[in-house]
Amino acid sequence: MAKEDNHEAQRCECEDHEESSPLLQVNESNICSKGDTTKTAEEYGWTADGLPVSQGSVIGEPIGRNQWSSGLFSCLGRNDEFCSSDLEVCLLGSVAPCVLYGSNAERLGSAPATFSNHCLTYLGLYFVGNSLFGWNCLAPWFSYSSRSAIRRRFNLEGSFEAMNRSCGCCGSCIEDEMQREHMETTCDFVTHVLCHTCALCQEGREIRRKVLHPGFNAQSTVVVLPPSEQTMGRK
Repeated sequence: MAKEDNHEAQRCECEDHEESSPLLQVNESNICSKGDTTKTAEEYGWTADGLPVSQGSVIGEPIGRNQWSSGLFSCLGRNDEFCSSDLEVCLLGSVAPCVLYGSNAERLGSAPATFSNHCLTYLGLYFVGNSLFGWNCLAPWFSYSSRSAIRRRFNLEGSFEAMNRSCGCCGSCIEDEMQREHMETTCDFVTHVLCHTCALCQEGREIRRKVLHPGFNAQSTVVVLPPSEQTMGRK
Protein backbone atom coordinates (compact mmCIF):
# COMPACT_ATOMS: atom_id res chain seq x y z
CA MET A 1 0.00 0.00 0.00
CA ALA A 2 2.80 2.37 0.84
CA LYS A 3 4.39 1.75 -2.55
CA GLU A 4 1.11 2.39 -4.33
CA ASP A 5 0.60 5.64 -2.37
CA ASN A 6 4.11 6.80 -3.30
CA HIS A 7 3.47 5.97 -6.95
CA GLU A 8 0.21 7.93 -6.94
CA ALA A 9 1.92 10.90 -5.29
CA GLN A 10 4.71 10.93 -7.88
CA ARG A 11 2.20 10.77 -10.73
CA CYS A 12 0.25 13.73 -9.30
CA GLU A 13 3.47 15.70 -8.98
CA CYS A 14 4.33 14.96 -12.62
CA GLU A 15 0.88 16.08 -13.76
CA ASP A 16 1.17 19.28 -11.72
CA HIS A 17 4.62 19.88 -13.21
CA GLU A 18 3.33 19.33 -16.74
CA GLU A 19 0.42 21.70 -16.18
CA SER A 20 2.77 24.35 -14.84
CA SER A 21 5.26 23.89 -17.69
CA PRO A 22 6.04 27.14 -19.55
CA LEU A 23 5.88 25.32 -22.89
CA LEU A 24 2.27 24.41 -22.28
CA GLN A 25 1.52 27.97 -21.27
CA VAL A 26 3.00 29.21 -24.52
CA ASN A 27 0.93 26.75 -26.50
CA GLU A 28 -2.19 27.78 -24.64
CA SER A 29 -1.42 31.44 -25.34
CA ASN A 30 -0.93 30.61 -29.02
CA ILE A 31 -4.25 28.80 -29.11
CA CYS A 32 -5.94 31.78 -27.51
CA SER A 33 -4.29 34.15 -29.98
CA LYS A 34 -5.43 31.92 -32.86
CA GLY A 35 -8.94 32.04 -31.49
CA ASP A 36 -8.76 35.84 -31.37
CA THR A 37 -7.46 35.88 -34.95
CA THR A 38 -10.38 33.75 -36.07
CA LYS A 39 -12.72 36.14 -34.39
CA THR A 40 -11.01 39.09 -36.09
CA ALA A 41 -11.21 37.33 -39.45
CA GLU A 42 -14.93 36.81 -38.97
CA GLU A 43 -15.31 40.41 -37.87
CA TYR A 44 -13.51 41.83 -40.93
CA GLY A 45 -14.91 39.27 -43.38
CA TRP A 46 -11.71 37.59 -44.48
CA THR A 47 -11.75 34.85 -47.04
CA ALA A 48 -10.44 31.31 -46.74
CA ASP A 49 -7.17 32.40 -48.39
CA GLY A 50 -6.47 34.86 -45.58
CA LEU A 51 -7.11 37.99 -47.63
CA PRO A 52 -9.46 40.69 -46.30
CA VAL A 53 -12.39 41.48 -48.53
CA SER A 54 -12.36 45.15 -47.57
CA GLN A 55 -8.94 45.72 -49.19
CA GLY A 56 -10.05 44.60 -52.65
CA SER A 57 -7.12 42.23 -53.09
CA VAL A 58 -9.08 39.00 -53.31
CA ILE A 59 -8.24 36.86 -56.32
CA GLY A 60 -11.16 36.90 -58.72
CA GLU A 61 -12.58 40.21 -57.52
CA PRO A 62 -12.95 42.63 -60.49
CA ILE A 63 -10.48 45.50 -60.56
CA GLY A 64 -11.78 48.92 -61.47
CA ARG A 65 -10.77 50.29 -64.87
CA ASN A 66 -8.85 53.51 -65.31
CA GLN A 67 -10.34 56.41 -67.23
CA TRP A 68 -8.79 57.85 -70.39
CA SER A 69 -6.84 61.02 -69.71
CA SER A 70 -8.90 62.87 -72.36
CA GLY A 71 -12.16 62.33 -74.18
CA LEU A 72 -12.62 61.00 -77.67
CA PHE A 73 -13.63 64.41 -79.02
CA SER A 74 -11.14 66.47 -76.99
CA CYS A 75 -9.30 67.46 -80.14
CA LEU A 76 -7.07 70.08 -78.55
CA GLY A 77 -6.30 67.97 -75.50
CA ARG A 78 -6.02 69.35 -71.99
CA ASN A 79 -4.53 72.47 -70.50
CA ASP A 80 -1.67 70.83 -68.62
CA GLU A 81 2.03 70.18 -69.06
CA PHE A 82 1.29 68.09 -72.17
CA CYS A 83 -0.66 70.82 -73.97
CA SER A 84 2.04 71.33 -76.61
CA SER A 85 2.16 67.58 -77.24
CA ASP A 86 -1.63 67.53 -77.56
CA LEU A 87 -1.48 70.24 -80.22
CA GLU A 88 1.15 68.25 -82.09
CA VAL A 89 -1.06 65.16 -81.95
CA CYS A 90 -4.04 67.12 -83.26
CA LEU A 91 -1.98 68.50 -86.15
CA LEU A 92 -0.57 65.10 -87.08
CA GLY A 93 -3.97 63.45 -86.92
CA SER A 94 -5.45 66.06 -89.25
CA VAL A 95 -2.61 66.30 -91.78
CA ALA A 96 -0.59 63.06 -91.55
CA PRO A 97 -2.47 60.30 -89.68
CA CYS A 98 0.05 57.73 -90.91
CA VAL A 99 2.82 59.50 -88.99
CA LEU A 100 0.70 59.67 -85.85
CA TYR A 101 -0.19 55.99 -86.06
CA GLY A 102 3.45 55.03 -86.63
CA SER A 103 4.52 57.14 -83.65
CA ASN A 104 1.92 55.49 -81.42
CA ALA A 105 3.04 52.04 -82.51
CA GLU A 106 6.69 52.97 -81.93
CA ARG A 107 5.98 53.91 -78.32
CA LEU A 108 4.05 50.70 -77.73
CA GLY A 109 6.48 48.28 -79.38
CA SER A 110 10.20 47.87 -78.97
CA ALA A 111 10.98 46.01 -82.19
CA PRO A 112 13.30 47.71 -84.68
CA ALA A 113 11.71 49.54 -87.62
CA THR A 114 8.35 49.66 -85.84
CA PHE A 115 7.61 53.19 -86.98
CA SER A 116 8.41 52.63 -90.67
CA ASN A 117 6.55 49.31 -90.89
CA HIS A 118 3.34 50.68 -89.40
CA CYS A 119 3.56 54.08 -91.07
CA LEU A 120 4.16 52.74 -94.59
CA THR A 121 1.49 50.05 -94.28
CA TYR A 122 -1.02 52.62 -93.09
CA LEU A 123 -0.05 54.98 -95.90
CA GLY A 124 -0.59 52.29 -98.53
CA LEU A 125 -4.03 51.40 -97.16
CA TYR A 126 -4.88 55.09 -96.95
CA PHE A 127 -4.14 55.70 -100.63
CA VAL A 128 -5.91 52.52 -101.77
CA GLY A 129 -9.02 53.34 -99.76
CA ASN A 130 -9.18 56.92 -101.01
CA SER A 131 -8.51 55.85 -104.62
CA LEU A 132 -11.10 53.06 -104.77
CA PHE A 133 -13.78 54.15 -102.33
CA GLY A 134 -13.19 57.87 -101.93
CA TRP A 135 -12.48 57.79 -98.19
CA ASN A 136 -10.11 56.21 -95.69
CA CYS A 137 -12.04 52.97 -95.13
CA LEU A 138 -9.22 50.39 -95.20
CA ALA A 139 -6.72 51.81 -92.71
CA PRO A 140 -9.06 51.42 -89.68
CA TRP A 141 -9.07 47.65 -90.26
CA PHE A 142 -5.31 47.74 -89.68
CA SER A 143 -5.05 50.38 -86.94
CA TYR A 144 -7.85 49.48 -84.51
CA SER A 145 -5.68 46.83 -82.83
CA SER A 146 -3.49 49.59 -81.37
CA ARG A 147 -6.48 50.93 -79.44
CA SER A 148 -7.10 47.49 -77.96
CA ALA A 149 -3.40 47.19 -77.05
CA ILE A 150 -3.41 50.57 -75.27
CA ARG A 151 -6.61 49.73 -73.43
CA ARG A 152 -5.24 46.40 -72.18
CA ARG A 153 -1.80 47.70 -71.29
CA PHE A 154 -3.04 50.56 -69.11
CA ASN A 155 -6.27 48.88 -67.93
CA LEU A 156 -8.46 51.56 -69.48
CA GLU A 157 -12.21 51.55 -69.61
CA GLY A 158 -13.55 50.47 -73.00
CA SER A 159 -16.50 51.86 -74.91
CA PHE A 160 -18.70 48.88 -74.12
CA GLU A 161 -18.01 49.11 -70.40
CA ALA A 162 -18.66 52.86 -70.43
CA MET A 163 -21.97 52.30 -72.23
CA ASN A 164 -22.95 49.62 -69.74
CA ARG A 165 -22.03 51.87 -66.83
CA SER A 166 -24.09 54.78 -68.18
CA CYS A 167 -27.26 52.95 -69.23
CA GLY A 168 -26.90 49.45 -67.76
CA CYS A 169 -28.58 47.78 -70.71
CA CYS A 170 -25.67 45.73 -72.06
CA GLY A 171 -24.37 43.85 -69.04
CA SER A 172 -27.01 41.10 -69.15
CA CYS A 173 -25.68 39.67 -72.41
CA ILE A 174 -22.12 39.19 -71.06
CA GLU A 175 -21.41 35.97 -69.19
CA ASP A 176 -17.63 35.96 -68.75
CA GLU A 177 -14.50 38.03 -69.27
CA MET A 178 -13.83 36.55 -72.70
CA GLN A 179 -17.13 37.77 -74.09
CA ARG A 180 -16.59 41.19 -72.58
CA GLU A 181 -13.19 41.44 -74.27
CA HIS A 182 -14.73 40.46 -77.61
CA MET A 183 -17.32 43.20 -77.24
CA GLU A 184 -14.64 45.75 -76.31
CA THR A 185 -12.56 44.79 -79.36
CA THR A 186 -15.62 45.19 -81.57
CA CYS A 187 -16.25 48.62 -80.07
CA ASP A 188 -12.60 49.56 -80.73
CA PHE A 189 -13.06 48.64 -84.39
CA VAL A 190 -16.32 50.61 -84.68
CA THR A 191 -14.67 53.62 -83.04
CA HIS A 192 -11.83 53.56 -85.56
CA VAL A 193 -14.22 53.23 -88.51
CA LEU A 194 -16.65 55.97 -87.49
CA CYS A 195 -14.29 58.37 -85.66
CA HIS A 196 -10.91 57.34 -87.00
CA THR A 197 -8.98 60.61 -86.64
CA CYS A 198 -10.41 61.31 -83.19
CA ALA A 199 -9.52 57.78 -82.05
CA LEU A 200 -5.91 58.12 -83.26
CA CYS A 201 -5.56 61.48 -81.50
CA GLN A 202 -7.01 60.16 -78.24
CA GLU A 203 -4.61 57.22 -78.31
CA GLY A 204 -1.70 59.56 -79.09
CA ARG A 205 -2.53 61.82 -76.16
CA GLU A 206 -2.90 58.86 -73.81
CA ILE A 207 0.31 57.10 -74.75
CA ARG A 208 2.40 60.29 -74.66
CA ARG A 209 1.34 60.84 -71.06
CA LYS A 210 2.38 57.35 -69.98
CA VAL A 211 5.21 56.15 -72.23
CA LEU A 212 8.40 57.98 -73.07
CA HIS A 213 9.68 58.07 -76.61
CA PRO A 214 12.18 55.25 -77.24
CA GLY A 215 14.83 57.86 -78.03
CA PHE A 216 14.84 59.02 -74.40
CA ASN A 217 15.68 55.50 -73.21
CA ALA A 218 18.95 55.39 -75.13
CA GLN A 219 22.05 55.12 -72.97
CA SER A 220 24.86 57.56 -73.33
CA THR A 221 27.95 56.26 -75.13
CA VAL A 222 31.35 56.84 -73.60
CA VAL A 223 34.14 57.17 -76.14
CA VAL A 224 37.59 56.25 -74.84
CA LEU A 225 40.43 57.72 -76.87
CA PRO A 226 43.83 55.99 -76.95
CA PRO A 227 46.73 57.86 -75.34
CA SER A 228 48.75 60.08 -77.58
CA GLU A 229 52.09 58.87 -78.89
CA GLN A 230 54.89 59.51 -76.45
CA THR A 231 58.55 60.02 -77.31
CA MET A 232 61.56 59.92 -75.08
CA GLY A 233 63.79 62.93 -75.25
CA ARG A 234 67.54 62.64 -75.57
CA LYS A 235 69.93 64.51 -73.34
